[in-house]
Amino acid sequence: MPHASANLFDLIVARAGRPDQMALETPDATALTYAALFERSARAANALVALGVRPGDRVAAQVDKSTDVIVLALACLRAGAALLPLNTAYTLAELEYFLGDAEPALTVSRPAAHADVRALTHRLGLKAAESLGVAHDGTFAERIAESPAEFETVPRAADDLAAILYTSGTTGRSKGAMLTHQNLSSNALTLIDVWRFTPADRLIHALPVFHTHGLFVAVNVALLAGATMIYQSRFDPDAIIAAMPGATALMGVPTFYTRLLDHPGLTREAAAGMRLFISGSAPLLAETHAAWRERTGHAILERYGMTETNMITSNPYDGERRAGTVGFALPSVGVRISEAETGAPVAQGEVGVIEVKGPNVFCGYWRMPEKTAQEFRPDGYFITGDLGRLDADGYIQIVGRAKDLVISGGFNVYPKEVESEIDAIEGVVESAVIGLPHPDFGEGVTAVVVVRLGAEVTEAIVLSALEGRLAKFKAPKRVFFVEALPRNAMGKVQKALLRDAYKETYR
Repeated sequence: MPHASANLFDLIVARAGRPDQMALETPDATALTYAALFERSARAANALVALGVRPGDRVAAQVDKSTDVIVLALACLRAGAALLPLNTAYTLAELEYFLGDAEPALTVSRPAAHADVRALTHRLGLKAAESLGVAHDGTFAERIAESPAEFETVPRAADDLAAILYTSGTTGRSKGAMLTHQNLSSNALTLIDVWRFTPADRLIHALPVFHTHGLFVAVNVALLAGATMIYQSRFDPDAIIAAMPGATALMGVPTFYTRLLDHPGLTREAAAGMRLFISGSAPLLAETHAAWRERTGHAILERYGMTETNMITSNPYDGERRAGTVGFALPSVGVRISEAETGAPVAQGEVGVIEVKGPNVFCGYWRMPEKTAQEFRPDGYFITGDLGRLDADGYIQIVGRAKDLVISGGFNVYPKEVESEIDAIEGVVESAVIGLPHPDFGEGVTAVVVVRLGAEVTEAIVLSALEGRLAKFKAPKRVFFVEALPRNAMGKVQKALLRDAYKETYR
């Protein structure tokens, strides 16, 4: 007897809201009820198949946020393909690496970039390139409109790929984290339970939809709860404040909360109907936590996760949401804090590397078996690279990163890539890129540069040289100049000393 399909889409359908209930609420004609969302996803799945997409293929998408991004994501699930969402800030040069590595059967881009992306895919020997705009426009939207409204969803096993999300470390190129149907479904169902989501919820969705937070945490939780998303194209404090009286929940990054605290419309009255404010993707400052509680009467619920693991921990729904911590391990997720070199457990209160195991943990890096093997302990625990400690009450505190990854505005920036671009500038001897505490972005990308004697290199020259070479979120917010970088006896740059020297830069 055949096993039931583990396709995430089948689970979404089984748990969906009423057909006439809004799934994606927008102020324009792109809003979609659950019935309309499922029908449009069927048309889109037919369009994928007509373009040659087969089960197991990758579909890359670098498109602006719209309801059709969610349609495309569901269509990929239905067709048995793995979605590869890409940050809209990536340049064409950066895009070339992702497409060359993942070899997608289809690449979907913004209409304005379509000609350039199509030329790139042709040069790389890839098959199909389409465009998708924000108002049901673009060549792929045309294909959706012309496709049949019936599609039989492809059965998938629990360990079949649902998505590849590129992440980054401090060295080398980005790695494609392979996420399965079970990784995504198990984590979303757990979050629905611990955060108490129901069909009555109305979630303000103002996050980007090309990374785990906006696409898998927010969207999957809402759809699997049968809830409604108040779907906003970008973060706009005015729009969020306006939506609050008709909403129940908000998922955001620390920047959302610092900017909203600057808004005169944020009052206890405005937030009275809200039941939950969630923060993640970057550390939330304790002062932001306190200011939010003072202003609204609500304690922000901070949680912790990463691309490879989905969500790992959460502060409690009931009970103290402790500032400066990310709470406790989620049900069915094993978390331990270990000595980095040996993997031996550290004593409570001691700092060690956070390791995690569970159905939420990815199945490896795309085409990098050696790298995958390095990142797992023999007993199956994934080594996150984040440093943390358990406090006396069992709350987990993140204290830093074993590697020098910078998380700015919720986006991963690895210093090596930025340093390589800076070092290529005429007159630059070497550089070190660090993350410094930033009230809006969690961490501000900051460069410390050594210049050749007599060379004319200024902050403006460095920033200008990086334009078009790097996505804007990777660009340094400040550039400092020194005669020499501090090094230890082994010649390794001591970034901890630099972080300490410049720690007040954005205060």
